[in-house]
Amino acid sequence: MSGSKSPATIKNICCIGAGYVGGPTMAVIADRCPSIQVKVVDINQSRINAWNSSDLTKLPVYEPGLDLVINRARHRNLHFSIEVEKAISEADMVFISVNTPTKTKGLGAGKASDLKWVEACARQVANFAKGHTIVVEKSTLPVRTAEVIKTILEAAQSSLDRDLNSPTFEVLSNPEFLAEGSAIHDLEEPDRVLIGGENSQAINSLAWIYQHWVPEEKILRTNVWSSELAKLTANAFLAQRISSINSIGALCEATGADVREVARAIGTDSRIGSKFLDAGPGFGGSCFKKDILNLVYLSRYFGLPEVADFWEGVVDLNTWHQHRISRLVVKKLFGTLSGKRVAMLGFAFKANTNDTRESSAINIAKDLLDEGAQLSIHDPKVDPKQIAVDLDLPESKSFVSKEFGSNEKLGEGIWCFAKDIADACSFADAVLILTEWHQYSQIDWVEISKKMRNPAWVFDARSIVDSEKVFDAGLQFWRVGDGSERISN
Repeated sequence: MSGSKSPATIKNICCIGAGYVGGPTMAVIADRCPSIQVKVVDINQSRINAWNSSDLTKLPVYEPGLDLVINRARHRNLHFSIEVEKAISEADMVFISVNTPTKTKGLGAGKASDLKWVEACARQVANFAKGHTIVVEKSTLPVRTAEVIKTILEAAQSSLDRDLNSPTFEVLSNPEFLAEGSAIHDLEEPDRVLIGGENSQAINSLAWIYQHWVPEEKILRTNVWSSELAKLTANAFLAQRISSINSIGALCEATGADVREVARAIGTDSRIGSKFLDAGPGFGGSCFKKDILNLVYLSRYFGLPEVADFWEGVVDLNTWHQHRISRLVVKKLFGTLSGKRVAMLGFAFKANTNDTRESSAINIAKDLLDEGAQLSIHDPKVDPKQIAVDLDLPESKSFVSKEFGSNEKLGEGIWCFAKDIADACSFADAVLILTEWHQYSQIDWVEISKKMRNPAWVFDARSIVDSEKVFDAGLQFWRVGDGSERISN
């Protein structure tokens, strides 16, 4: 690392991207650093309007505690705007926090990240920055992306007259390690803050911001490439644990074992630990699958096919497990879902978030719709418009809270959004729990069973239901990874 070790004074921060990472991260930085002006910019006017809404329940991102942070900092030193160029020109530090989706076509399609938005941001910074600007990668990026950003910025420098007013740049990697549903806690009390870079002054300037609330021993300094790879690796390891425990869950169902007991037994081993050992419908969210596929692409690019195959297997098993659940529902309902209603409880990929990206519910719902099911979907935070986008199928309004109508085609897969749990379960042949929302663990199954069509099933893909209460209500029951469950008489 080169350069002075004394941190530069940071008075103005610009964050490009007002999504799941940029919004909460900048909100906490502004909250903890009242002397710094923080501007979050985005080209999406409706998203910016939502961040500026006086109704804090309408923020574009749902995270417990986020509304309180926004309320404290917004209009004081936290601002949301579409004035991207102005914010960049005023900034001492620019965070790039834009989407990096998996490429759908071209070189690396299906695995490599599409960096078009990152490149566009770098070019905007190159065009509008003034003076010395520290550029921080916050988006989840493949290894050596910083090199791309640096090349664009250096090209801009070389094309300008070199005088005292010419802009200069340093590029840092500062990956986020946020778990959706606990992002504010993760930001306020992080396990670590990782800063990768080559210039000590730039690194210390970013570290100085975090030192307002994060202990120095939790701020880790590395080179840029190690920082970028650490983010991908962390998500790959976590996803691998989920696929591993779900594979064992399938074996438990076949052998009569209970995956919860197996997880408890191995989780007490200090070398393994108990986290991410809950069997479920598979991993989702914006990062796990994308980051693993990035590792697969990079491994093949660098001539490591065995490494690529290993990590690709984690994704393949996750997809297989989701389809396994779908097939099991069909099998238990006498091999057909034509003319049958399934109440799907939960559509977000996990509780305490409204994020549906790569949610297991999407694949499972599509499978059931292909089988002709009528899905009644409930989720306390997900907007039905988002469900329609994810399923690529408009919502049907014809069967909410009533039995099958004459205008419904038998065997045609349709779905509707239910306003509450009871409404979702009305006339249902089965209930499928896919998100671990607390309210789903508190369901009165005796009352719900009265609304369902017998014989009826409860499929608990999250292991949050008391099986005895389900059996006492006269319902059949399946729980993921449990081969010991009996059938209600």
